Amino acid sequence: MRVAKILNLISALALFAFVGTATAADIAPAAATLTNGDCVKCHDAAPKAIAQAGGKHKTEVTCQDCHVGHPPKVKKPIPLCSQCHEGKPHYKLQGCLGCHSNPHTPKNIKFGNNITDPCLTCHTTQIELLRQFKSKHTALNCSFCHNVHGRIPDCTQCHKSHSADIVQKDCKVCHQAHKPTDVTYKSDTPSKMCAACHKKAYTLLVSSPAKHSKLACVYCHQNKHKTVPQCTQCHVKPHPAAIMAKFPKCGECHNIAHDLNRWSEPAAAPAAGKPAAKPAKPAKK
Repeated sequence: MRVAKILNLISALALFAFVGTATAADIAPAAATLTNGDCVKCHDAAPKAIAQAGGKHKTEVTCQDCHVGHPPKVKKPIPLCSQCHEGKPHYKLQGCLGCHSNPHTPKNIKFGNNITDPCLTCHTTQIELLRQFKSKHTALNCSFCHNVHGRIPDCTQCHKSHSADIVQKDCKVCHQAHKPTDVTYKSDTPSKMCAACHKKAYTLLVSSPAKHSKLACVYCHQNKHKTVPQCTQCHVKPHPAAIMAKFPKCGECHNIAHDLNRWSEPAAAPAAGKPAAKPAKPAKK
């Protein structure tokens, strides 16, 4: 009888312990889930930066997507950029914070005057042009001109204009920054642009009484700088075959295209020791 009472007491105690444990489990609080609203209670600078210039960090991720924990449970709450950014050559570069100094404003990019290699992971077309068309620009680092990401400087920042008539917006009519010496232009380019460098040719042309003076420079020098057309492109058969055979070079008679027939040259001076020819007497009536 006594043994039975002891067994009943043990069973009761075990049942009480089980029920107590189950009740405690039922009333234990759930693990806290943090939201952006919790973060801004202490961290006000980062949310402001993201709101102003966060890019995709503002629209596609939350604080918890990057910062997966918080001290003291997590000792290093700041993640590596490669946690999300992968799959492109640019993302394999080291030292992201050298250009993207604040991950909360990732596209506010600044760098020094000696940066090139990081730029080439995205801007491949530009470097191909620089290498194909060699110029002084080829020897410069990308950030010499683009010292802020996306900034396109004025050409006149380094280069003096060809003339007062040519302003910054006109530079691109003939020059592309990544191949500046490969000069090309459109068919409506005004002659004043050419005159800035080719003043003598322009002056001869506009003062000539020949029909060429009515033409724009680009009418003959089409599309690409230093294009010199053949006269026969316009003047297909200017003279009979016998004359063309005797004088195959147009310039032997007509001088140059800007000064046809030497209109600009003064009359030839008399040879030394010979008197100047007397003017002819008028005919008698």
